[in-house]
Amino acid sequence: MTSESVDVLVVGAGISGIDAGYHLQTYCPGKSYAILEARDDLGGTWDLFRYPGIRSDSDMHTLGFSFRPWKEAKAIADGPSIKKYLRDTARDYGIDKHIRYQHRVTGAAWDSETARWTIHAERGPEREPVTFSANFLFMCSGYYRYDEGFTPQFEGRESFEGQIIHPQHWPEDLAYKGKRVIVIGSGATAVTLIPEMAKDAAHVTMLQRSPTYMVSRPAEDKVANGLRKVLPSKLAYGLTRWKNVLWGMYFYNKTRTNPQGVNQWVLDRVKALLPEGYDMAHFTPSYNVWDQRLCLVPDDDLFEAIRHGSADVVTGQIERFTEKGILLKDGRELAADIIVTATGLNVQLLSGASFSVDGQPVDLARTMTYKAMMFEGVPNLATSFGYTNASWTLKADLTCMYVARLLNHMERTGTQIATPVLDDPEVEEQPWLSFTSGYVQRALEHLPKQGSKRPWRVHQNYALDMLDLKFGKVDDGAMTFRKAGTPARAAAPELIAAE
Repeated sequence: MTSESVDVLVVGAGISGIDAGYHLQTYCPGKSYAILEARDDLGGTWDLFRYPGIRSDSDMHTLGFSFRPWKEAKAIADGPSIKKYLRDTARDYGIDKHIRYQHRVTGAAWDSETARWTIHAERGPEREPVTFSANFLFMCSGYYRYDEGFTPQFEGRESFEGQIIHPQHWPEDLAYKGKRVIVIGSGATAVTLIPEMAKDAAHVTMLQRSPTYMVSRPAEDKVANGLRKVLPSKLAYGLTRWKNVLWGMYFYNKTRTNPQGVNQWVLDRVKALLPEGYDMAHFTPSYNVWDQRLCLVPDDDLFEAIRHGSADVVTGQIERFTEKGILLKDGRELAADIIVTATGLNVQLLSGASFSVDGQPVDLARTMTYKAMMFEGVPNLATSFGYTNASWTLKADLTCMYVARLLNHMERTGTQIATPVLDDPEVEEQPWLSFTSGYVQRALEHLPKQGSKRPWRVHQNYALDMLDLKFGKVDDGAMTFRKAGTPARAAAPELIAAE
């Protein structure tokens, strides 16, 4: 068994992991770090998903890094362009030299005596056991399982004579030209896939159990492209980033203060893009805007496919699969040669790894999160988790900045251990995420909790998080500091994982 020792170990080489590498080497230049990546390439989501039309559902001026301007004309970028941006960033800043590929983390054990984590991983296809030692562990591995997407149990699935594909495992050689395709789902994946497949397929049907709110916007940001012509790229990028952040915050706030007005505003714009007389029931959800993630339709492409007749939307419950397609509970049968189950993700916290603190296994799902990134009673462990109502990278940037500030504070004070401690009896436990989306609701019991007051509250607000993470006090009373060898407070019984 081989072993490597670093100051900070980062897990995951996607957006968050690359962001972490930049912040560590820029703001903590004296700290050594390594990045463990389970796959054989960087990019995370943007390396995993290969389905037709894969693209961002956030603009690249907020999905891009704060330190590296996005210079392409299209603000809503395709997957390969995003992957190139990430690869170029890792190369240009030398972050790629710190990545260890094909290293899947399985567990981590904290020891207060030495103030270090021992991280267990499996390397390569042979799953060779390897260990790493680090003072600080930064989990940047995303929020869902890469090896398995979510697919409900469909009766009669084995009787279907065509192909059944999950977008998370898209075959490179899938031939769908001239074929009839049903895409089950109405989330971001379905909305991306359908207009792209409709260019070549005989017909594509979006089969949804219930509607999703959708908004259309140009793929290119004219303001951003105009600013870049007259201003230095970094300044133009920064101004565009703040323009989009402020607009997003304003729009989200309106959905909370005037939900019915915003609902109608969104629906009116969808109606204007559909064929006259089209049944708006297919686009009118039962919830309010931003109770679930809003789907982005760049350049009206989905609505254009519907107008041209190459795609349509069917709302109904699936009774079972048949030899030739799908039978709905209302008796309708939809014919298909290919069925795509764009039915969602399986949420997975911190790569599914196990954790222990001073010999006691800890169930992180029973903890309360500190500033939505650390866990009560667990030393020197942080995770990067993006916004549900804005781009992932906005929160990743702030989280990485806070980790750098925390490490520097420990360096200045001669302490090696930082642990969030919940001592406020007035803090009430609440679900970590308030989203009503299926993938969130299925996972709530496996996710940590949030508190009713700062710093235990999850804001979903960039401005508030900036005040807390970039400018707020590190030594705020809830974050405790001590030296190596100092005994930790015993973990509360409710935090200890069941054997």
